[in-house]
Amino acid sequence: MSLRQFTSCLWAASRRVLKWLLAQRSIMARVVLLTPTLLFLGAAAWIVTDGLNDEMRPADLGIVLSSRVLYNGQPAASLEARLDKAVELYTDGYFPEVMVSGGVGRSGYDEALVMRDYLVQKGISEEVITVDSGGYDTYQTARNAAVYMHQNDLKRAMLISQYFHLTRAKLAARRFGIAVVYGAHADYYHARRDPGSMVREILGLYAYLLRSYPALEVESSDRLTKP
Repeated sequence: MSLRQFTSCLWAASRRVLKWLLAQRSIMARVVLLTPTLLFLGAAAWIVTDGLNDEMRPADLGIVLSSRVLYNGQPAASLEARLDKAVELYTDGYFPEVMVSGGVGRSGYDEALVMRDYLVQKGISEEVITVDSGGYDTYQTARNAAVYMHQNDLKRAMLISQYFHLTRAKLAARRFGIAVVYGAHADYYHARRDPGSMVREILGLYAYLLRSYPALEVESSDRLTKP
């Protein structure tokens, strides 16, 4: 199933659900059922629209958010696509340096180091790559990126991930004080996994809207390797 087919199925299912809800005779039943449904569908529309519309503007830093590293130490296809997008944008001159952010995953590898090595193999100089080994989740990646950018007087960030992940990541980056946040999505879609990822991101988006974002303590970190 292509992305276009997936989104078409999503909207078709949404119309059927709304039609059924509006057919309920009880006003209270309509309100109880319709409110969460509209919140869910509204978030889905926001995520898809925002995630697929790349903001191709110059930035001070490209930030690649991690995905899985396989047990053989190689990036999974989704992570490889994110890294390839970073190579493309760096080569095209959209940003002069790159941050790779991740933690130690189930495979036992430091995802950020694997990401750095992949970019170096693709021709990006290690001198322009900052390694954030403390990016265990999207919230922590946004926080660490904000600290690094504040330390180095950087204002504009380009976040690189899959389309369904970008809205939540951009929200966290802005809440942590990054002045200007753009997004670019990796050219990777998975028919079986993307629907589940969308549900997780919808719930995660509302959680991040309600989450607190404390003021940053700008200090050096032993998990952040600067170029």
